[in-house]
Formats: sequence, C-alpha cells, structure tokens
Amino acid sequence: MTDGEVNAQVAAGFKPKPPSYSDMQFYYKYLYPFKSIFTWLNHSPKPGRDIINREFAMSFRSGAYKRYNSYNSVQEFKNQIVKANPDRFEIGAVYNKPPQDRDSLLKSDMVPLEKELIFDIDMDDYDTFRTCCSGAQVCDKCWKFISLAMKIMETVLVDDFGYEVFFWVFSGRRGAHCWVSDRRARTLNDLQRRNVLDYVNVVKDRSAEKRIALKRPYHPHLARSLEQLKPFFTEIILDEQNPWQNDEHAVQTLLPGLHDKNLVQALTAFWKENPGRTSKEKWSDIDVIASKELKITKKQEFAHRLRECKEDMVIATLYPKLDIEVTKQTIHLLKAPFCVHPATGNVCVPIDEKFTPADAPKLLDLQNEMELNGGDVTKTALQPYLEAFQKRVNQVVKQDVSNMKRSREETDAQSYEF
Repeated sequence: MTDGEVNAQVAAGFKPKPPSYSDMQFYYKYLYPFKSIFTWLNHSPKPGRDIINREFAMSFRSGAYKRYNSYNSVQEFKNQIVKANPDRFEIGAVYNKPPQDRDSLLKSDMVPLEKELIFDIDMDDYDTFRTCCSGAQVCDKCWKFISLAMKIMETVLVDDFGYEVFFWVFSGRRGAHCWVSDRRARTLNDLQRRNVLDYVNVVKDRSAEKRIALKRPYHPHLARSLEQLKPFFTEIILDEQNPWQNDEHAVQTLLPGLHDKNLVQALTAFWKENPGRTSKEKWSDIDVIASKELKITKKQEFAHRLRECKEDMVIATLYPKLDIEVTKQTIHLLKAPFCVHPATGNVCVPIDEKFTPADAPKLLDLQNEMELNGGDVTKTALQPYLEAFQKRVNQVVKQDVSNMKRSREETDAQSYEF
C-alpha cells in the first residue's frame, strides 16, 4: 500500500484492526528488543542499580494497571513481560530500593532518584489550526507540526542545555516522545525539571481566543525559534492547513492576536463583505487594511506593534506544544519505546524529522514478514529502527563510562592533593 493510499484510508476514517492477545504474545516473544531496552535503562550491559531499582508498569486490555514491577536481569525482564502479556508497559523512575519490594516497605522509604528527562508532543494541541485531519486521524500534512516541533526542541536541547544523548519515539498514533538520557538530565530533581519546562514551554495559555503578547525583546531562545519557524508558516499554516478561510474561525482565532481594536473592527467588516477569503489573503489583508483604511497618527509605532503581533502568531501556531505533566515529575511513567499502540497496531519506533506515521511498522505486517523469512527479525521492516536505537544505546553507555572514569580521576586527584 502506498503512502497516498494509507492517507486516503486515514482521511476516510479507516480503523485498523487492533492487535489480539496472541499477536502481542508473538511480538514480545520474537520481536521486542528486551536486551537493548535493558541496557539503555541500565546504562550498562551488566545489571546494576539503575535497572534493578527501575519501576515498570503494565497496562492490560481489561483496564487493569500494575505498577512497581522491577527486574534483576534481561531474562527476568523478558519472561515477566511475556508471561503477563500487557497491551503496553511503561517506564518509571530509578528508586533507592527495588520497586518490587514496595509492599514490605514504608511508603516514605521509597525515594525516586532519577529518570530520563522526557518531553511529550501531541497532535491534539494543534487542532485549532489543523484542518486536514481531526481527532485521532493523522496524515503527512499535519505531521509537519510534530516534525517542526522536534526540530525546535533539538536545537534547545543541544544549544541551550548541552545535552548529547536523546532520541524521539513515535507515540503510535499522533505524537512523539523525546527521551533525554544524559546523566545531567536524568538526575534533575522535580524543581529543576519544572525550571527546564518553564524555559521551553513558551506558549502556556493554549486559548486561541487570547493574544499571547510575548514580552519584548524576545529571549534569545525565542528569537532563534522564530527564525526557524518563519520559513514554514506560509507552507503549513497559510497554504496547507488554511485554518482561517472559515470566516468565523478567523474572527475567533486570528483577530484576537492583533493589538488594535479599530483594525479588528475594520477587518471584521471587510471579511463580512468579502466572505471566504483564504488564510493567505486574510493574512495579507491585515497589512493592507492597516495601511489604507485606518487613520493612524503614529504609523511607525503602529507598524512596529503589528509586526510583533504577527511574530507572536507564528509562535502561537507552530511553536512546540508540550504535555507538561510528562516532564515535570520524576515519578511520571511513560510508554516504553517499541511498544505496540493498542488501537493502531503501530510499533512505537525511534524516529527523526523525516518520519511520517505511514512509515511506522505495523505488528501484523511484521508477523507476515517473519512467517515469510523463517523468523529472521533482521529481514523485517523493524530492523532499521532496531539499529538506530542500538546506536543511541551505545552512546548512553559510552557517555556513562566516560563520566565514571572522569569522576574516578577527579577523586584520585583530590586524594593525591590531600
């Protein structure tokens, strides 16, 4: 099936068959990369505190949810997941004690020590300006919101925080999760995580009926983000999504972004007399009406403020929208990479900016490939994603080994000085 055919089915409301109990059992037995996941979370192939004290939670088709699972080895990890056969399992924090011992401890004795810094971007937060799809539906056009958000976030993580080891994972339907594995990120406490979130989460008020009115001058991070977003505004918002061709929607979500009541009234009247103008035409109308129909005494100041309003609108429509709960707490759990989405059958694979949901391997297709090739995982559509993930795992292990070596050298140097 071509990407075009997939998108046509999505647009028509096609619902893929969800994986069955036996489908998931097959996947966990023969396809899920337990060893790579184990090494990634442990930061070493040899079992240690980071995996033995790591919480895992399992979600079942019945609606049951089982927290505080932990494992001492790769084999135990795999055996328990295969035996339980959840529709998905989630990753939590590293505690000071094994979570599986929780029932024999006081609640206050269980202290979360670290966890990856995680960011969650969901298509739902772009629905105000998304017209090609709605609800759970996603296509190549609206996925550009997610790809662009990934681009902005990667710049922030590298240039502003100096993080080196992170990757994105497809949520399985309409979003992406970023896992930052640098030790500096993993050991952030809840207050520090909220501070990082406050820095990144620029568009806090999601109401499109209010002007966001960002402070000037822009923070350097925001100014840089604006320059990254500008080239995509015409293509994604004005041309492809065209959210403001609907006159009522334009009045509700475009005009509130302007600073001058007279301009808003003039545009409202103009669009009432000339209904159905495209988003690109309406965006241009703002400047035309401002310059020709309004008598403004301080034209230079007015033009400057109008430009600022338009810049804020670019940020409001395209800047990454984050699920704040996922980021701000160490104890928050999130679906593990390579789980299968229970509704779509898509595998939650590591992705880059070029990825689209149509690229995601589907469990049923992987099963067919395994039957045809004699059960060889390396000859399935999952293999390129497994290889990409293993490269990230190797980076995590290498960085941790380097950090431990540096720490020992500093300790030895201090001892020598003493």
